[in-house]
Amino acid sequence: MKIDVNSDMGEGFGVYQLCDDAALMQVVSSANIACGFHAGDPAIMTNMVRLAKQHGVGIGAHPGLPDRQGFGRRELPFSSEEICQQVAYQLGALTAIARAEGTHVSHLSFHAAMGNLVNRDAALAQQVMELVARINSDLIVFAQPDTLIEAAAQAAGLKTLTLFLADRAYDAQGLLVPRGIAGAVIKEEAALRARVRQFLQHGTVTTIENEEIAIRARSILVHSDTPGSLTLATIVRSEIEASGHQVAPAAQVLAQ
Repeated sequence: MKIDVNSDMGEGFGVYQLCDDAALMQVVSSANIACGFHAGDPAIMTNMVRLAKQHGVGIGAHPGLPDRQGFGRRELPFSSEEICQQVAYQLGALTAIARAEGTHVSHLSFHAAMGNLVNRDAALAQQVMELVARINSDLIVFAQPDTLIEAAAQAAGLKTLTLFLADRAYDAQGLLVPRGIAGAVIKEEAALRARVRQFLQHGTVTTIENEEIAIRARSILVHSDTPGSLTLATIVRSEIEASGHQVAPAAQVLAQ
């Protein structure tokens, strides 16, 4: 089975860099590239596209709210129309850079607060997904399973790829544990390896309440801002390959 490994990347600005993007690009199969609002800038975006093209990595837009200081994790009171405009602006910018570099954007994955806002409002999710489909009906939308984003994307005729977040804790309802709670971010190598192995072998994850729940996913996400993200992503890839599966970009996963 083909499984995607993806990471949010290019989340720096100017001379500031969040992680070793160049090294991480050699491990993942899909890169969600920050598009200049919560992080990133034209030079970083161009470099990320070039690296992705060099390594055969799928290129994805990673739009977020315009909040550099809060790293796009604060929910700000934008209207539905403003959020649609922000998505169009960021997707358009990365699309243009990719075309200039002789390649293309293959997927879209929302960042933090923007994703939370879209995922909590069915009307907004529909509005945003219809916008995305008008811009590029071939895009694959990354989403957690059984969410408003997944349903709205499919209703708009877009393909979806569901995610398992290897470095984030889940609760008994299958929701992510808020980052402010102890244990919400998985940083230990042994714990991450065990979680990935459990997901690959049984399709489940053990929640923060120590319950086992099913996870329907074909892509594993490692956040680049998680401490030791390069090591964690390498562990994820090695566990996939050790299980007899193949790491591949989203388009190849869906084509299987």
